[in-house]
Amino acid sequence: MPVKDLIRPIRVAVIGAGYVGVTQAAGLAHLGHEVRVGERDENRLTSLRSGRIPFFEPGLEDLVSAGLAQERLGFYASNRKAVEGASVVFITLPTPTGEDGGADMSILDQAVSDLASDLEPGAALAIKSTVPPGTVLRLSRLPEIIQKKVAVQANPEFLREGSAVADFLQPDRIVIGSTDREQAERLADEVYGPLPGKRIMVDPTSAEMIKYASNAYLATRLTFANSIANLCEEIGADAASVLEGIGHDHRIGPHYLAPGPGYGGSCLPKDVSALHEIARQHGHDLQLLATVMEVNGNQRRRIFGKVARALCGEVSGSTVGLWGLSFKADTDDIRHSPAVDIAVRLTRAGANVQAYDPQAEFSLPGLELVADPLAAAAGADALLIATEWEQFRQVDWGRVRELMRGSEVVDARNLVAREVVEAAGLCYQGVGRGVR
Repeated sequence: MPVKDLIRPIRVAVIGAGYVGVTQAAGLAHLGHEVRVGERDENRLTSLRSGRIPFFEPGLEDLVSAGLAQERLGFYASNRKAVEGASVVFITLPTPTGEDGGADMSILDQAVSDLASDLEPGAALAIKSTVPPGTVLRLSRLPEIIQKKVAVQANPEFLREGSAVADFLQPDRIVIGSTDREQAERLADEVYGPLPGKRIMVDPTSAEMIKYASNAYLATRLTFANSIANLCEEIGADAASVLEGIGHDHRIGPHYLAPGPGYGGSCLPKDVSALHEIARQHGHDLQLLATVMEVNGNQRRRIFGKVARALCGEVSGSTVGLWGLSFKADTDDIRHSPAVDIAVRLTRAGANVQAYDPQAEFSLPGLELVADPLAAAAGADALLIATEWEQFRQVDWGRVRELMRGSEVVDARNLVAREVVEAAGLCYQGVGRGVR
């Protein structure tokens, strides 16, 4: 989608060429800025310099290639070189889950400490990584930051894997947390000038909390949908109809109400756990989030149980066809993927798993990656649809029936119509589909 050029391009730096960093860098270059990215991984650097991104994200590779061709985007092995002359530096480094369930800040803290003396006097240091509330204020007290009058700000990202380019160019909101509102507005105008979306200017701690609270709420909605769907199965109601009915209430809305195998990916599991730990450290028991995490884990076990029942309890020695490995469609990300979790459970129980995913790969004893959905179904005693890839809707179910040894299909995403599957002579189980 076209975005008019900025009136005054500036030099910016992005530290970390992961999913968020590459999207941020390519998006800013698209707006007209001169962007330098610092990345230590040599293989990743080689790939990015040639215009190839080391993960799957629709439309992003084209944006990177365009930035390189226009000489607005560059990738550097040295963070010092990347931040040279930059008036704004974005930190997009990982904050993985630590042993206590909270965010492990070691990578980000070390990078900021190393970079502080190289920042331009008066530069803005924008933290896009998801960090515990209070992080920006803590970093602002570093001696080098104070000496150089660097403005440390929180600028959380709200990108969804599979639609990151659109989310960058058409954001719902741009959140900036700063102790100086004028500085925050300057960052918004200079960096994101032509982008739409509500500008939300708050203090740093509130900005950091916005990100955690947003993801915790999304995880809670998904968990609520699964809980209602499971009850619908027991009482004979149809969860799709029930959730559609409540989603038409404008106070609720339809988003994140699709039942399935539970949430996964790089953000929701990590951030729900981190927020729960943050609350614990402050003497507050967020029981709701503890329940969300427990129910989400139970949902994966529930889907495994559906497959086990489809096999009449004889999982060991069976062959299960698995459609999907990524945690959601339109990404190759398998971090905390329900599909992978269930595959692990199946192989540990003695099943042989034939898995197909258009983008994701995973290595596991007892799991064989195959070339297409039909190959995954061939000779299978049961078939599990674990990821909602669009191509799975287009499968010839008559051919699937011919290839399968068994006749049981477990649709953990409610992706296909029961009538279509049953018309082919197969038995269908969905999630929350209690009405036949």
